[in-house]
Amino acid sequence: MVDPMPTGERVYRGIPASSGVSHGRVIVLGDAARHILRREITDTEVDSEFQRLQDALTATRRDLLEVQRQVVAALSQHEASVFDAHLLVLEDESLLGEVHRLIRDEHINCESAYQQVSEKFASAIGALADDYLRERAADLRDVSGRVLDHLLGRATERDLLHLAEPSIIVAPDLAPSTTAVLDRKRVLGFVTDGGGTTSHTAILARKLGIPAVLGLGDITSRVRSGEYALIDGHSGTLTVNPTDQTLFEYGQLKQRRAALNERLAALREHHAVTLDGHRILLAANIDTPDDTPALHTSGARGVGLFRSEFLFLNRREFPSEDEQYSAYRKVAEAAAPDPVIIRTLDLGGDKLPASWARTGEQNPFLGWRAIRISLALPDVFKAQLRAVLRASAHGRVRLMYPMITGLPELREANALLERCREELRDAQIPFDESMEVGMMIEVPGAALMADTFAREVDFFSIGTNDLTGYTLAVDRLNDRVAPLFTPTHPGVLRLIQITVQAARQHGRWVGVCGEAAGDPAIVPLLVGLGIDELSATPTAVPAVKFLLRRLRRTEAVVVASAALAAESAEESLRLSRTLARQAAPELFNGS
Repeated sequence: MVDPMPTGERVYRGIPASSGVSHGRVIVLGDAARHILRREITDTEVDSEFQRLQDALTATRRDLLEVQRQVVAALSQHEASVFDAHLLVLEDESLLGEVHRLIRDEHINCESAYQQVSEKFASAIGALADDYLRERAADLRDVSGRVLDHLLGRATERDLLHLAEPSIIVAPDLAPSTTAVLDRKRVLGFVTDGGGTTSHTAILARKLGIPAVLGLGDITSRVRSGEYALIDGHSGTLTVNPTDQTLFEYGQLKQRRAALNERLAALREHHAVTLDGHRILLAANIDTPDDTPALHTSGARGVGLFRSEFLFLNRREFPSEDEQYSAYRKVAEAAAPDPVIIRTLDLGGDKLPASWARTGEQNPFLGWRAIRISLALPDVFKAQLRAVLRASAHGRVRLMYPMITGLPELREANALLERCREELRDAQIPFDESMEVGMMIEVPGAALMADTFAREVDFFSIGTNDLTGYTLAVDRLNDRVAPLFTPTHPGVLRLIQITVQAARQHGRWVGVCGEAAGDPAIVPLLVGLGIDELSATPTAVPAVKFLLRRLRRTEAVVVASAALAAESAEESLRLSRTLARQAAPELFNGS
């Protein structure tokens, strides 16, 4: 006997994947697994089963190409390129070869063979220790699900075009292709059993502005279609059957947030200057040229981090020098007269082109990545360096190397850069001869050697995500140890202090482009430690500017000094958050 569904208000907590609050009726999609009967076939049916499979693959390719077209129209070519990897799944020789073998040798129907093999592949990927690869299992299941729908002759409900009213979607998981074409007028938000913040669906949800809460475990078995729910993407909660009091409280919160957003928008053209006159350059992190409009809407002063590696992902070949030059030039011109920092390839770790094999890297974050890849592929690196130099003729471009751990790496990269300069001079191609060149501080070894590096670079940019992870030996994507990932740990703060002091001795400036730069609770610490520039995701810029204009640097220095002497990350964070709350309580009320 099935236990009756509980009644009354119920609150479930998961991973906040995309901010926003909405309230509406729930639609539960149910288990995505398809019930397929295994059927034995005769020798004479083998060829017809092969043809049925090919027809389904062809139809699925048409589906995915249409999804790409819709994503290009709704978002950009960059987001649509995600589905190049999906198309590659359809051509995977090892997967299809195994399916053909089962059909031919074991004489089973093609839908049963395809489901068996695709699920085996997806389960194997999902069981890997690599968090990025585990997320890719959802991509494989998305594609295989579409193939099976065609084999079964059933219409897919994944596009959710049949919704009669705006609804909150609850599902075991939502495939990227489904998320990409969600009708924003009908989908109020979505909640899933699994998933993480690095999944394509989470990224696309943030781009679309749809609230999303992931990783709720067995939420599909705890709610039912027709119930009303309130989804809070800020805190990562789903409230089923909210009471009138809960709705009233969220209504009040929504009004306060709307009023605050108006105040934040009014600061768009203002600089980030503290009450005692200290100016911080507040910039934005972006991934593609399509993101540049966000610079102006957010009030950012330039680009503190252009992640050039996104030009290289989800494609079969590396972009040419001219293609990169065009992209970098667009960003430089869009940001002018403000500066743009272009980070050279930070491939590796959880970011590799779809065409690259990932075998042999038991711990990719400690392996072949970032500047190590660039120096090992000098032709690829030179094409990027030349493209950046050429773009510097069209704006205030700065170049930055990632993951530098030793002086030999820095000097080798600079030597290659100088060769590119000479080539452009000989060809009479213009570029900025005085373009600033900097490096990221992402590992403890680099921070401890900052005084040495400062003699040979123009600036530092601290990547607090990696610096924290490497300092504390914590993988922030691992649920078991993620709570230990604390950028306010006194050890991390001391490495930041060492970096700033070394930069000051040599007349260099220091920025922060990690997630800490966009967290109002941590910003006072960074200001107090002497950071000159903060670069955050565009959506975080307005709140950080609001806070900075209400802070006093002198008070932040006192807090940072106390945090450096603290015994724990929690104590450091409490000190910083207290000052931030005193300066801008509006940012924290109801959060």
